[in-house]
Amino acid sequence: MLSRRTALALPALLPAAASAQASWAPTRAMRIIVPFTAGGATDVTARIVAERLGQLLGQPCVVENRPGAGGNIGTEVVAKGEADGHTLLMCTIGTASINQFLYPRLSFDPVRDLTSVALASLVVNAVVVPPDSPVRTIQDLIAVAKRDPGGLNYGTPGNGTSGHLCGEYFKFRTGTEMGHVPYRGTGALMPDLLAGRIQLTFDNLPAYIPHIREGRLRVVALTSKERWFSMPEVPTVSESGVSDFEAVAWFGLQVQARTPRPAVARLEAAVQEICREPATVAKFRELGAMPSQMGGAEFDRFIATENEKWGGVVRAANIRLE
Repeated sequence: MLSRRTALALPALLPAAASAQASWAPTRAMRIIVPFTAGGATDVTARIVAERLGQLLGQPCVVENRPGAGGNIGTEVVAKGEADGHTLLMCTIGTASINQFLYPRLSFDPVRDLTSVALASLVVNAVVVPPDSPVRTIQDLIAVAKRDPGGLNYGTPGNGTSGHLCGEYFKFRTGTEMGHVPYRGTGALMPDLLAGRIQLTFDNLPAYIPHIREGRLRVVALTSKERWFSMPEVPTVSESGVSDFEAVAWFGLQVQARTPRPAVARLEAAVQEICREPATVAKFRELGAMPSQMGGAEFDRFIATENEKWGGVVRAANIRLE
């Protein structure tokens, strides 16, 4: 319990703490490390944030792409880098959660070596099939998969992606068996799905919307907890009979864990302000992404729940990557 003297002193201490946080500002150009190639969802999200972050904090903020090893190379740059608030990581569900279970010999610990600034946005995954597929509902998919174990093949943008783990989670929750066909990105997957050479995909929705709208592909269900704003007519996997199923991709900002708290707090406030701005909200929604207001502490707790889920999926599926 607080002593009476400490309790009386708290009101005086709080303004001083707030002032210390507000007084931090970058002294040189900042950079956001994107652990993937330019042009993808992670990169686009980072560039939306970087432009306004530089304007708000009074120093340029550049995006630096450091792709490789499923995002681990770029993540390591931040995890082992300077802890002064000038270098941020645009993290993903893969780099912040899934990879630590997939790769047995990481040179860093994402929980120990990184701390969260804020969650920027979320993107739903979709279950998508060719238009002539007999699968029209999730119950159809379960029935076909159980009737012919291993006869269905689902494509994803690659091993360890949110689409891959979403598919494995679906198999785990439904007791079905399907083959996984990893591609080198959604662009490589799309032609085979359009031609019917693979039977379905679990993947981020935005890239598929034009094909779905034009009837070249059909969306069976979405993997969010509730219906998604960009396709409210499409049911979720959960409401289709797989209760409490949720598997969305997400993008946020992290910094090296030893970064001084005033710097983290100032960055957090700036990113949250950016994600509230109507122009940013509009840009995210154009991408099919849902902007977030989640701050650092809540984001850390969210990552902990994701770690529990995806660690269990990886162990159940016995997936290991080098």
